[in-house]
Amino acid sequence: TMVIVSSFAMEQFGASPSAGGLAVSIFVIGGFIARLFVGKWMEQIGRKRMLLIGLGLNLIMSLAYFVANNLIILDIIRFFHGVSFGINSTVIGGIVANIVPQERFGEGIAYSMLTVSLGTALGPFISMLLYQYGSFLMVFLCCSVVALLGLICPMPLTTPENKLTDQQLSSMQGFKLSNFIEIKAIRISLICGLFYLCYSSVISFLTPYAKAIDLSMAASFFFIIYSGIVLISRPFIGKLFDLRGENYAMYPSMVSFILGMLMLSQAHNAFFLLCSALFIGFGTGSIQSCSMAIALKKAPAHRKGIANATFMMFTDFLTGIGPFMFGLIIPFIGYRGLYAVAAALAFFFLALYYYLHGKNAGHRRETISQQ
Repeated sequence: TMVIVSSFAMEQFGASPSAGGLAVSIFVIGGFIARLFVGKWMEQIGRKRMLLIGLGLNLIMSLAYFVANNLIILDIIRFFHGVSFGINSTVIGGIVANIVPQERFGEGIAYSMLTVSLGTALGPFISMLLYQYGSFLMVFLCCSVVALLGLICPMPLTTPENKLTDQQLSSMQGFKLSNFIEIKAIRISLICGLFYLCYSSVISFLTPYAKAIDLSMAASFFFIIYSGIVLISRPFIGKLFDLRGENYAMYPSMVSFILGMLMLSQAHNAFFLLCSALFIGFGTGSIQSCSMAIALKKAPAHRKGIANATFMMFTDFLTGIGPFMFGLIIPFIGYRGLYAVAAALAFFFLALYYYLHGKNAGHRRETISQQ
């Protein structure tokens, strides 16, 4: 629903671009709020139980789109749908982080994030096709069916649970900052979140941009190209991360993203538009998996869920404010100007990565914490 909900709000309820962007943003904000608590709760009440709660809420909210008859109700649905997303992605990430072999952590996280990227790439592709050749209701029906399957599939699975010591349980009581945030994960989480702030302009406004430049058909294949390059590059970039170090993986990824956004801003034909998907796909996919590996690799086993939540909170929050912020400037600079601004911001964030993390990051494989 991410790529069509702004169009849904504008076409069905006459919303402005900024209000349509808010319908995207509020989903991510819901996920951000959920992550504040889920990292701790999943260790206290059990990961599988927490996962089933999130998947059940996801199904309910997917069905709720059928009764959205005004913008306020739509925004409420989007918020709680975002809450379900925050629960599910945090719990799944915490489970994966504790079962990946430590000596192949970068590669393991890359493979796990590959499934997420494929889902977030194929979903928009299917959504845009259903929207273009069908209706919004067909999109919501498809989402509901997938949500039902998502709830059923993990029911027979056995997931590893951490047995917390009395000291660990005691340390997780109350509303201390450490119960919600993993301090060591903040810097790299901020960097990844800032790049996803730029990427939010793609997921939110690619559909109306493509319509404005008469490339709607080509745009429907944008996320297929995106998912293809993610599928090819993720395993390679994960191995590079483990063998050569963080910077060897991060810098090429960030440069690729910047080039892709510049190409998108200047797209005048289908070929140029789809070429931009290659660079953006490689950039965002690699930045996300490498940044998450950096954030998680030093966290103790019982705090990997909180470290994952910290990482996701930054990406969610910055992705969430992006569509609303960019929606405000579209009337003044247009869609092409929007993507040019996003490229310029990404270049600044590359420099910020160097000052916050890159200049102190080892160029060789680091010993991963065995905590």
